Amino acid sequence: MIICEKCFCDTEVISIIRSKKEIGSCPQCKSKNVYIYDTNKYDDLNILFDDFLSIYTPSSQLPDSYPNSETFLLKDELIENWNIFNNKSKSEVYNIITSICKEKYQYNAELFDQPVGIQELYDKEYLSNHSLLTTNSWDDFVEALETKNRFHTHYINLDLLERYCSYIRKPYKAGEIFYRCRISSKDGFNCEEMGAPPIDKTADGRANARGIRCLYLGDSLDTTIYETRVGAYDYVTVGMFELKKDIIVVDLKVIHQISPYIEGLDCLEYAINREHLNKINDEMSKIMRRSDSTLDYIPTQYITDFIKSITHDGMAEYDGIEYKSVMHGDGYNLAIFDPSLFKCVGTNVYRIDTIDYRKHSIK
Repeated sequence: MIICEKCFCDTEVISIIRSKKEIGSCPQCKSKNVYIYDTNKYDDLNILFDDFLSIYTPSSQLPDSYPNSETFLLKDELIENWNIFNNKSKSEVYNIITSICKEKYQYNAELFDQPVGIQELYDKEYLSNHSLLTTNSWDDFVEALETKNRFHTHYINLDLLERYCSYIRKPYKAGEIFYRCRISSKDGFNCEEMGAPPIDKTADGRANARGIRCLYLGDSLDTTIYETRVGAYDYVTVGMFELKKDIIVVDLKVIHQISPYIEGLDCLEYAINREHLNKINDEMSKIMRRSDSTLDYIPTQYITDFIKSITHDGMAEYDGIEYKSVMHGDGYNLAIFDPSLFKCVGTNVYRIDTIDYRKHSIK
Protein backbone atom coordinates (compact mmCIF):
# COMPACT_ATOMS: atom_id res chain seq x y z
CA MET A 1 0.00 0.00 0.00
CA ILE A 2 1.14 3.53 -0.81
CA ILE A 3 0.46 6.09 1.93
CA CYS A 4 1.77 9.61 2.41
CA GLU A 5 2.66 12.27 4.96
CA LYS A 6 -0.78 13.86 4.55
CA CYS A 7 -2.47 10.68 5.78
CA PHE A 8 -1.10 11.29 9.29
CA CYS A 9 -1.07 13.91 12.06
CA ASP A 10 1.65 12.31 14.16
CA THR A 11 4.96 14.13 13.68
CA GLU A 12 7.07 11.03 14.35
CA VAL A 13 5.27 9.05 11.64
CA ILE A 14 5.49 11.97 9.22
CA SER A 15 9.23 12.25 9.90
CA ILE A 16 9.78 8.60 8.97
CA ILE A 17 7.78 8.97 5.76
CA ARG A 18 9.74 12.07 4.79
CA SER A 19 13.04 10.34 5.55
CA LYS A 20 12.45 8.04 2.53
CA LYS A 21 12.64 11.11 0.28
CA GLU A 22 10.18 9.66 -2.23
CA ILE A 23 7.84 12.16 -3.88
CA GLY A 24 4.66 11.09 -5.61
CA SER A 25 0.88 10.90 -5.50
CA CYS A 26 -1.05 9.21 -2.72
CA PRO A 27 -3.88 6.88 -3.78
CA GLN A 28 -5.35 7.02 -0.26
CA CYS A 29 -5.92 10.77 0.22
CA LYS A 30 -5.36 11.82 -3.41
CA SER A 31 -2.62 14.28 -2.43
CA LYS A 32 -0.08 15.04 -5.14
CA ASN A 33 3.60 15.94 -5.00
CA VAL A 34 3.94 14.69 -1.41
CA TYR A 35 6.31 12.39 0.45
CA ILE A 36 5.06 8.82 0.06
CA TYR A 37 5.75 5.52 1.81
CA ASP A 38 5.35 2.00 0.38
CA THR A 39 4.39 -0.53 3.06
CA ASN A 40 5.60 -3.35 0.81
CA LYS A 41 9.00 -1.73 0.46
CA TYR A 42 9.80 -0.39 3.94
CA ASP A 43 9.29 -1.72 7.47
CA ASP A 44 10.12 1.37 9.58
CA LEU A 45 6.47 2.07 10.36
CA ASN A 46 5.86 -1.60 11.01
CA ILE A 47 8.41 -1.51 13.83
CA LEU A 48 6.91 1.72 15.17
CA PHE A 49 3.31 0.48 15.16
CA ASP A 50 4.21 -3.02 16.32
CA ASP A 51 5.66 -1.74 19.60
CA PHE A 52 2.74 0.62 20.15
CA LEU A 53 -0.01 -1.93 19.42
CA SER A 54 1.53 -4.38 21.88
CA ILE A 55 -0.17 -2.49 24.72
CA TYR A 56 -3.53 -3.88 23.55
CA THR A 57 -4.88 -7.38 24.14
CA PRO A 58 -7.72 -9.05 22.15
CA SER A 59 -10.85 -9.69 24.21
CA SER A 60 -10.47 -13.46 23.82
CA GLN A 61 -7.18 -13.23 25.74
CA LEU A 62 -8.36 -10.86 28.48
CA PRO A 63 -9.29 -12.17 31.94
CA ASP A 64 -12.98 -13.02 32.47
CA SER A 65 -13.13 -10.24 35.06
CA TYR A 66 -12.19 -7.57 32.50
CA PRO A 67 -15.31 -5.39 31.90
CA ASN A 68 -16.72 -5.60 28.37
CA SER A 69 -17.56 -1.91 28.58
CA GLU A 70 -13.83 -1.16 28.57
CA THR A 71 -13.16 -3.00 25.30
CA PHE A 72 -13.23 -1.42 21.85
CA LEU A 73 -12.20 -2.10 18.29
CA LEU A 74 -8.63 -1.09 17.58
CA LYS A 75 -9.57 1.09 14.62
CA ASP A 76 -12.02 3.03 16.83
CA GLU A 77 -9.42 3.47 19.57
CA LEU A 78 -6.82 4.81 17.14
CA ILE A 79 -9.25 7.38 15.73
CA GLU A 80 -10.86 8.53 18.97
CA ASN A 81 -7.98 8.51 21.43
CA TRP A 82 -4.72 8.86 19.50
CA ASN A 83 -3.90 11.79 17.27
CA ILE A 84 -2.21 9.66 14.60
CA PHE A 85 -4.36 9.74 11.45
CA ASN A 86 -5.50 12.76 9.48
CA ASN A 87 -9.26 12.67 8.77
CA LYS A 88 -9.46 8.96 8.08
CA SER A 89 -12.57 6.79 8.24
CA LYS A 90 -12.61 3.60 10.30
CA SER A 91 -12.26 1.43 7.21
CA GLU A 92 -9.33 3.52 5.97
CA VAL A 93 -7.55 3.25 9.33
CA TYR A 94 -8.16 -0.50 9.39
CA ASN A 95 -6.69 -0.92 5.88
CA ILE A 96 -3.67 1.24 6.69
CA ILE A 97 -2.73 -0.46 9.97
CA THR A 98 -3.23 -3.98 8.60
CA SER A 99 -1.04 -3.04 5.64
CA ILE A 100 1.68 -1.52 7.83
CA CYS A 101 1.51 -4.41 10.32
CA LYS A 102 0.84 -7.18 7.81
CA GLU A 103 3.02 -9.75 9.61
CA LYS A 104 1.35 -9.05 12.94
CA TYR A 105 -2.03 -9.32 11.26
CA GLN A 106 -1.17 -12.73 9.85
CA TYR A 107 -0.46 -14.33 13.23
CA ASN A 108 -2.67 -12.16 15.46
CA ALA A 109 -5.68 -11.07 13.40
CA GLU A 110 -7.77 -10.97 16.61
CA LEU A 111 -5.94 -7.81 17.62
CA PHE A 112 -7.32 -6.00 14.59
CA ASP A 113 -10.72 -7.72 14.27
CA GLN A 114 -11.85 -8.33 17.87
CA PRO A 115 -12.56 -5.79 20.61
CA VAL A 116 -9.38 -5.10 22.56
CA GLY A 117 -8.50 -3.77 25.99
CA ILE A 118 -5.54 -2.60 28.03
CA GLN A 119 -5.08 -5.34 30.60
CA GLU A 120 -3.03 -3.17 32.97
CA LEU A 121 -5.96 -0.80 33.51
CA TYR A 122 -7.21 -3.34 36.05
CA ASP A 123 -3.86 -4.52 37.38
CA LYS A 124 -3.59 -2.99 40.86
CA GLU A 125 0.13 -3.64 41.15
CA TYR A 126 0.88 -2.00 37.80
CA LEU A 127 -1.35 1.00 38.60
CA SER A 128 0.29 1.50 41.98
CA ASN A 129 3.66 1.90 40.27
CA HIS A 130 2.68 3.74 37.10
CA SER A 131 -0.49 5.79 37.65
CA LEU A 132 -0.09 9.57 37.70
CA LEU A 133 -2.62 9.63 40.55
CA THR A 134 -1.58 7.25 43.31
CA THR A 135 -5.15 6.13 44.06
CA ASN A 136 -6.00 6.28 40.35
CA SER A 137 -8.75 8.80 41.17
CA TRP A 138 -8.97 12.50 40.31
CA ASP A 139 -11.63 12.98 42.99
CA ASP A 140 -9.28 11.59 45.67
CA PHE A 141 -6.58 13.99 44.53
CA VAL A 142 -8.94 16.97 44.69
CA GLU A 143 -10.33 16.00 48.10
CA ALA A 144 -6.82 15.62 49.52
CA LEU A 145 -5.84 19.12 48.38
CA GLU A 146 -9.04 20.76 49.54
CA THR A 147 -9.46 19.06 52.93
CA LYS A 148 -6.20 17.38 54.00
CA ASN A 149 -3.00 19.03 52.82
CA ARG A 150 -3.04 22.11 50.60
CA PHE A 151 0.66 22.21 49.69
CA HIS A 152 2.09 18.69 49.91
CA THR A 153 0.34 15.54 48.79
CA HIS A 154 1.23 11.96 47.96
CA TYR A 155 -1.83 11.61 45.75
CA ILE A 156 0.03 12.56 42.57
CA ASN A 157 3.26 11.28 41.04
CA LEU A 158 5.15 14.51 40.40
CA ASP A 159 8.10 12.79 38.70
CA LEU A 160 5.70 11.39 36.14
CA LEU A 161 3.96 14.75 35.68
CA GLU A 162 7.32 16.43 35.10
CA ARG A 163 8.18 13.83 32.47
CA TYR A 164 4.92 14.42 30.61
CA CYS A 165 5.49 18.18 30.73
CA SER A 166 8.83 17.65 28.98
CA TYR A 167 6.98 16.14 26.01
CA ILE A 168 4.72 19.17 25.52
CA ARG A 169 7.21 22.02 25.62
CA LYS A 170 6.22 24.87 23.31
CA PRO A 171 8.59 27.70 22.39
CA TYR A 172 7.62 31.29 21.62
CA LYS A 173 9.94 33.81 20.02
CA ALA A 174 10.41 37.40 21.14
CA GLY A 175 8.00 39.70 19.32
CA GLU A 176 4.94 37.42 19.50
CA ILE A 177 1.71 39.34 20.23
CA PHE A 178 -1.01 38.27 22.67
CA TYR A 179 -4.02 40.10 24.10
CA ARG A 180 -5.53 41.03 27.45
CA CYS A 181 -9.02 42.44 28.03
CA ARG A 182 -10.49 44.48 30.88
CA ILE A 183 -14.00 45.84 31.29
CA SER A 184 -13.69 49.63 31.31
CA SER A 185 -15.46 52.88 30.62
CA LYS A 186 -15.52 54.28 27.11
CA ASP A 187 -12.38 56.24 28.04
CA GLY A 188 -10.52 52.95 28.46
CA PHE A 189 -7.25 52.17 30.22
CA ASN A 190 -3.72 53.07 29.24
CA CYS A 191 -0.94 50.52 28.75
CA GLU A 192 0.33 50.85 32.32
CA GLU A 193 -3.08 49.78 33.64
CA MET A 194 -3.45 46.69 31.44
CA GLY A 195 -0.87 44.39 33.02
CA ALA A 196 -1.30 41.83 35.79
CA PRO A 197 -2.80 43.37 38.94
CA PRO A 198 -0.45 44.32 41.80
CA ILE A 199 0.13 41.77 44.55
CA ASP A 200 -2.37 43.31 46.98
CA LYS A 201 -5.13 43.08 44.36
CA THR A 202 -4.29 39.65 42.96
CA ALA A 203 -7.23 37.27 43.39
CA ASP A 204 -7.37 33.48 43.05
CA GLY A 205 -7.22 32.31 39.45
CA ARG A 206 -7.02 28.96 37.75
CA ALA A 207 -3.22 29.22 37.55
CA ASN A 208 -2.39 31.38 40.59
CA ALA A 209 -3.28 31.65 44.26
CA ARG A 210 -4.27 34.95 45.86
CA GLY A 211 -1.24 37.22 46.24
CA ILE A 212 0.80 35.53 43.46
CA ARG A 213 0.96 37.59 40.29
CA CYS A 214 0.24 35.92 36.96
CA LEU A 215 -0.40 37.47 33.56
CA TYR A 216 -3.34 35.92 31.71
CA LEU A 217 -3.34 36.45 27.96
CA GLY A 218 -5.41 35.29 24.98
CA ASP A 219 -4.14 34.30 21.58
CA SER A 220 -6.54 36.66 19.79
CA LEU A 221 -8.77 39.67 20.27
CA ASP A 222 -11.90 37.49 20.23
CA THR A 223 -10.51 34.97 22.72
CA THR A 224 -9.62 37.56 25.33
CA ILE A 225 -12.99 39.33 25.01
CA TYR A 226 -14.90 36.05 25.32
CA GLU A 227 -12.80 35.04 28.34
CA THR A 228 -13.67 38.31 30.10
CA ARG A 229 -17.38 37.39 29.81
CA VAL A 230 -18.51 40.94 29.19
CA GLY A 231 -22.16 41.99 28.92
CA ALA A 232 -23.98 43.62 26.06
CA TYR A 233 -23.16 47.34 25.74
CA ASP A 234 -20.15 47.05 28.05
CA TYR A 235 -16.99 48.87 27.09
CA VAL A 236 -13.74 46.94 27.16
CA THR A 237 -10.11 47.88 26.76
CA VAL A 238 -7.93 45.34 24.98
CA GLY A 239 -4.19 45.59 25.33
CA MET A 240 -1.72 44.17 22.85
CA PHE A 241 1.19 42.49 24.64
CA GLU A 242 4.52 41.88 22.96
CA LEU A 243 6.85 39.14 24.18
CA LYS A 244 10.23 40.62 25.15
CA LYS A 245 12.37 37.45 25.03
CA ASP A 246 12.18 33.83 23.87
CA ILE A 247 10.26 31.62 26.30
CA ILE A 248 9.13 28.01 26.78
CA VAL A 249 5.65 27.14 28.05
CA VAL A 250 3.92 23.85 28.85
CA ASP A 251 1.15 23.32 26.32
CA LEU A 252 -1.53 21.61 28.41
CA LYS A 253 -3.90 21.63 25.42
CA VAL A 254 -2.07 18.61 24.03
CA ILE A 255 -1.12 16.80 27.24
CA HIS A 256 -3.52 14.00 26.26
CA GLN A 257 -2.30 13.94 22.64
CA ILE A 258 1.37 13.11 23.11
CA SER A 259 2.70 10.98 20.27
CA PRO A 260 3.02 7.34 21.34
CA TYR A 261 6.19 7.20 19.24
CA ILE A 262 8.24 9.85 21.04
CA GLU A 263 11.59 8.43 22.09
CA GLY A 264 11.60 7.50 25.76
CA LEU A 265 7.82 7.48 26.18
CA ASP A 266 6.36 4.39 27.85
CA CYS A 267 3.27 3.88 25.67
CA LEU A 268 1.52 1.59 28.13
CA GLU A 269 2.12 3.92 31.06
CA TYR A 270 0.88 6.85 29.00
CA ALA A 271 -2.22 4.95 27.87
CA ILE A 272 -3.33 4.18 31.43
CA ASN A 273 -2.78 7.82 32.41
CA ARG A 274 -4.39 9.47 29.42
CA GLU A 275 -7.73 9.93 31.22
CA HIS A 276 -5.99 11.70 34.13
CA LEU A 277 -4.05 13.93 31.75
CA ASN A 278 -7.21 14.83 29.87
CA LYS A 279 -8.77 15.76 33.21
CA ILE A 280 -5.94 18.24 33.84
CA ASN A 281 -6.56 19.76 30.42
CA ASP A 282 -10.31 20.03 31.06
CA GLU A 283 -9.96 21.43 34.58
CA MET A 284 -7.50 24.08 33.44
CA SER A 285 -9.96 25.45 30.89
CA LYS A 286 -13.18 24.84 32.84
CA ILE A 287 -15.55 27.79 33.07
CA MET A 288 -15.73 29.18 36.60
CA ARG A 289 -19.11 30.62 37.54
CA ARG A 290 -19.51 33.48 40.01
CA SER A 291 -21.11 31.08 42.49
CA ASP A 292 -18.16 28.68 42.45
CA SER A 293 -15.83 28.48 45.43
CA THR A 294 -12.19 29.49 45.15
CA LEU A 295 -11.49 25.94 46.38
CA ASP A 296 -12.36 24.81 42.85
CA TYR A 297 -9.13 26.45 41.65
CA ILE A 298 -6.88 24.51 44.04
CA PRO A 299 -6.11 21.44 41.86
CA THR A 300 -5.04 23.53 38.86
CA GLN A 301 -3.16 25.97 41.12
CA TYR A 302 -1.27 23.03 42.61
CA ILE A 303 -0.33 21.65 39.19
CA THR A 304 0.63 25.09 37.89
CA ASP A 305 2.79 25.81 40.94
CA PHE A 306 4.58 22.51 40.42
CA ILE A 307 5.28 23.32 36.77
CA LYS A 308 6.54 26.72 37.88
CA SER A 309 8.90 25.04 40.36
CA ILE A 310 10.62 22.81 37.77
CA THR A 311 14.21 23.96 37.30
CA HIS A 312 17.23 22.97 35.22
CA ASP A 313 20.72 24.01 36.29
CA GLY A 314 19.13 26.34 38.83
CA MET A 315 16.98 28.13 36.22
CA ALA A 316 13.23 27.87 35.79
CA GLU A 317 12.44 25.41 33.01
CA TYR A 318 9.10 26.93 32.00
CA ASP A 319 7.73 30.46 31.78
CA GLY A 320 4.04 29.64 31.77
CA ILE A 321 1.29 27.29 30.73
CA GLU A 322 -0.99 27.24 27.71
CA TYR A 323 -4.55 25.91 27.87
CA LYS A 324 -7.60 25.85 25.64
CA SER A 325 -10.38 28.42 25.81
CA VAL A 326 -13.85 26.99 26.29
CA MET A 327 -15.37 30.45 25.89
CA HIS A 328 -13.90 30.70 22.38
CA GLY A 329 -13.61 27.27 20.80
CA ASP A 330 -10.81 28.10 18.37
CA GLY A 331 -8.73 30.03 20.91
CA TYR A 332 -6.30 29.39 23.71
CA ASN A 333 -4.87 31.21 26.69
CA LEU A 334 -1.50 31.72 28.32
CA ALA A 335 -0.81 32.06 32.03
CA ILE A 336 2.63 33.69 32.31
CA PHE A 337 4.47 33.28 35.60
CA ASP A 338 6.54 36.47 35.27
CA PRO A 339 4.38 39.36 33.98
CA SER A 340 7.50 41.38 33.08
CA LEU A 341 8.16 39.02 30.16
CA PHE A 342 5.52 40.92 28.18
CA LYS A 343 5.09 44.62 27.45
CA CYS A 344 1.78 46.27 26.60
CA VAL A 345 2.46 48.10 23.32
CA GLY A 346 -0.98 49.49 22.59
CA THR A 347 -4.64 49.52 23.58
CA ASN A 348 -8.01 49.78 21.87
CA VAL A 349 -11.45 50.41 23.38
CA TYR A 350 -14.46 48.45 22.09
CA ARG A 351 -18.17 48.52 22.79
CA ILE A 352 -19.87 45.13 22.90
CA ASP A 353 -22.94 45.45 20.71
CA THR A 354 -24.40 41.93 20.87
CA ILE A 355 -23.92 38.67 22.76
CA ASP A 356 -24.92 35.32 21.29
CA TYR A 357 -26.47 33.36 24.18
CA ARG A 358 -26.83 29.61 23.61
CA LYS A 359 -28.53 27.18 25.96
CA HIS A 360 -29.41 23.55 26.47
CA SER A 361 -31.91 21.99 28.81
CA ILE A 362 -30.43 20.08 31.78
CA LYS A 363 -33.74 18.91 33.25
